[in-house]
Amino acid sequence: MSARTLFERGNGGGLADELAQQYRSALYRLPSPGEYRSWVNSLPALAAVLRDAELDDVEVLIEQKLPLTSLRADAILAGSHPTTGRPSYVVVELKQWSAARLVPEADDLCLVEGSRNHASLHPVAQVRRYCDYLQDFTNLLSDEEDVVTGVAYLHNAADQDVDDLFTMAEAKAQLFTETTRGALIRYLQTRLSPQSGSLEADDLLNSPVAPGRQLMRVAADEIIRGDNFRLMDEQQIAVSLVKRAVDRSRTSDQKEVIVISGGPGSGKSLIALHLMGHLFRNLRTAFHATGSKSFTTTLRHVGGQTNDRIPKIFRYFNDFERAERNGLDVLICDEAHRMRLRSSGSNAPASDGNHRRQVEELIDAARVPVFLLDQHQVVRPGEMGSVKDIDRAAHARGCLVRHVDLNNQFRLGGSRAYEHWVLRLLGLEAGGPVPWEPDGNFNVLIADSPQEMEQYLRAQHDAGYATRMTAGFCWPWSAPRNDGSLVEDVVIGDWRKPWNAKTIAPGAPASSLWATEQGGFGQIGCIYTAQGFEYPWNGVIFGSDLVWRNDRWESNKAESWDGSLTRTSPQEFHQLVRNTYKVLLTRGMAGTVLYSTDPETQAKLRSLVAAGTAESL
Repeated sequence: MSARTLFERGNGGGLADELAQQYRSALYRLPSPGEYRSWVNSLPALAAVLRDAELDDVEVLIEQKLPLTSLRADAILAGSHPTTGRPSYVVVELKQWSAARLVPEADDLCLVEGSRNHASLHPVAQVRRYCDYLQDFTNLLSDEEDVVTGVAYLHNAADQDVDDLFTMAEAKAQLFTETTRGALIRYLQTRLSPQSGSLEADDLLNSPVAPGRQLMRVAADEIIRGDNFRLMDEQQIAVSLVKRAVDRSRTSDQKEVIVISGGPGSGKSLIALHLMGHLFRNLRTAFHATGSKSFTTTLRHVGGQTNDRIPKIFRYFNDFERAERNGLDVLICDEAHRMRLRSSGSNAPASDGNHRRQVEELIDAARVPVFLLDQHQVVRPGEMGSVKDIDRAAHARGCLVRHVDLNNQFRLGGSRAYEHWVLRLLGLEAGGPVPWEPDGNFNVLIADSPQEMEQYLRAQHDAGYATRMTAGFCWPWSAPRNDGSLVEDVVIGDWRKPWNAKTIAPGAPASSLWATEQGGFGQIGCIYTAQGFEYPWNGVIFGSDLVWRNDRWESNKAESWDGSLTRTSPQEFHQLVRNTYKVLLTRGMAGTVLYSTDPETQAKLRSLVAAGTAESL
């Protein structure tokens, strides 16, 4: 709407009621009382500023959603620059704060009066990030140097009540209060002309969403410098096929889908990161997406250590539900076995116009969709990722599908034999369990107790090898104690350990970083924190959810504490729990130590790994 319309409708609550209805239609819930109050109080304050600045025809985009995120800017002003006539946008963050001060020794955090010691992000830091984000992912803005700026307007505050906050200086964002209302008016007049901003608003709303050139250059430098990783055999074949498909995608009428299958350690994620670096260096638009919170969080954490713009390129599968068709050059779907049937939650109405399955959304989003998966890693109900499902969806859309099988190369010490041994052990390949025959590439060991497992793995840990212990989800998972310490939920006799921390705890990383950060050895990892990661030495505790009886595996759903499996059928649970242990058993790159809490299962494992060899403790 225009600033004039905002001023005319902003008073009296009618506009706030309309926004609340739109909010409910879009998000399937009511806005919080605080959000509703902000519409009632803050939007009229903004409208009055625009009226006094004589910017009545500037377009105001209210509660504008930022690309590929649930974050919303309070308002974006769209119009033309008064000097150049070029498009110009101002992101506005509105605050009802009356007083605030900086958090000591943290110049980007502040405490708001009445907030009970709850820290808030400095409004200038907040709006500057919104500006960067908008420019990074909006094609219209990505190559423009001075097209987006931001203002934080504390319309209830006087300068002296927020004087701490003025110490933050940002070229792209500025802070204004009721005291400096006149300065805000003059600033807006330097960014926006009185002309209508309807065309600029339409251009912004209709612009394709993709990483911009500047972000791609930064990401290419940070992710991979071109010669850090050596690709071998099928890995190089996969990369070359993708590069070829990308080169042909703009001229060919035939869309190609690349499906790369491989077991643990076969280099799927290595291929994904190599491709991201190559694509960005060549200014091709791409995203990396997964269905794993831990995996995506780790990639964002590692990338963000050197540049806070990098994490934005690592997304989730459900971010592409409404993506523009073929809007990206490439979408790399890593851990594609974790795709769901649909991206929308179960409460999304059928009338929302999108009836596509998630695999179809991902195929539609890019000229060259790339899927990397291991079909034996489906561990949750509703995970649908399979080569067959991808093939079916791609062929239905007239796409050419190319396959690459990485199963001849493994980083499990190069031990293809161990991969086969695990699949046979768990009945995921026909023929039944077979004795482990040491091949010199990988170590398989049996511990007689959890203490013995921990003692051996701690020696590896102390020798400098990354080491983790994991277990089936057969124990409760308690919240931390009041002092933040972890409850030792995994209890086997007199041996006790906590699960990995749900949040940051003293001496322990958060669960999503448990597999990669220092301090993870002291806790037990579960399937949801181990999947997607590898480390040299791996301990696996079989719980009572999967036991060996009468020459076959029996699963017991009653022994599982995994809430996601509670509604599965016995047959589905039996498949998923075996897949779970397959994932846990294949995290190690040098060796795995096994132990079962069930005596009969422990005896079976011991019978398969010969005593008296270097493979036995």
